[in-house]
Amino acid sequence: MKLFSAITFLLTASAMVSQAAIDGPQIEQLTGLKGSLHESEGVFKVTSPRSDITVTVDGWQVPPFMGLTSWAAFAPGKNKPTMVMGDLVLMQDEVNAVMTAILDSGLSVTALHNHFFYDEPKVYFMHIAGEGEVEDLAVGVKAALGKVKEIRAEKPGLSKGFGASLASVASNITGAEVDSVLGTKGQAKDGMFKVVLGRKATMECGCEAGKELGVNTWAAFAGTDADALVDGDFVVLESELQSVLKSLRHDGINIVAIHHHMTGESPRYLFLHYWGRGPVATLTHAIKGALDKTAK
Repeated sequence: MKLFSAITFLLTASAMVSQAAIDGPQIEQLTGLKGSLHESEGVFKVTSPRSDITVTVDGWQVPPFMGLTSWAAFAPGKNKPTMVMGDLVLMQDEVNAVMTAILDSGLSVTALHNHFFYDEPKVYFMHIAGEGEVEDLAVGVKAALGKVKEIRAEKPGLSKGFGASLASVASNITGAEVDSVLGTKGQAKDGMFKVVLGRKATMECGCEAGKELGVNTWAAFAGTDADALVDGDFVVLESELQSVLKSLRHDGINIVAIHHHMTGESPRYLFLHYWGRGPVATLTHAIKGALDKTAK
């Protein structure tokens, strides 16, 4: 009986110490947000309703309570003192600046996608995660949300595009620079140029899926060699995602989605979609830099 009581006491004390490690007032001070402790899970969660924007879905104005609230939840970690997970509600012109702020702070971006159809204006959701000292994690969350406020202060109206649109001239991409840098043999069509690089996955059925079944990284160029657009898709292992995101953002490439295309595959792959603008040489080297972060 005494042994049972001692074990119960130690387990209770351990849980209390673990929960005590989450300092709610400190997190509120560091993030500048109000939060609440969810004692059953030992989680302290802060929220930031997007009351600064007006969004309609299918013509109905959506209040923050119905899914337009950014949040970050802090819990005791295993390998490191604290872990954080969260979801940021972002306008299109906020996404990439906020992603850079998150990555620069040492946090991870784990998904980027929509939660609605027929939303006006379009809203995107960036899922984040991290492990470390609570001070570093909380400051990272604050930096991301601070970037949102900075953008909205500078541009109360939402941006209508990435910048100056591509001149309305016929595409004339030579493709030589792309093939040379990437070591590929691309395909030309109507002045545009596209390269596709495959990887392999084993599906649940035991079947092998490769480049032609969609397990690929691709880049398509339009415009001219001096002034081009590039869009495409990267297929990455989960362990490669953060390095590839950092590389692309460092080189000014915009990330527009992060998600999966398959289920049950081995190894597990994620896909990120991107859009960039600049000289073909600059864009190609940006893509090559990101490819170098993936397994050969």
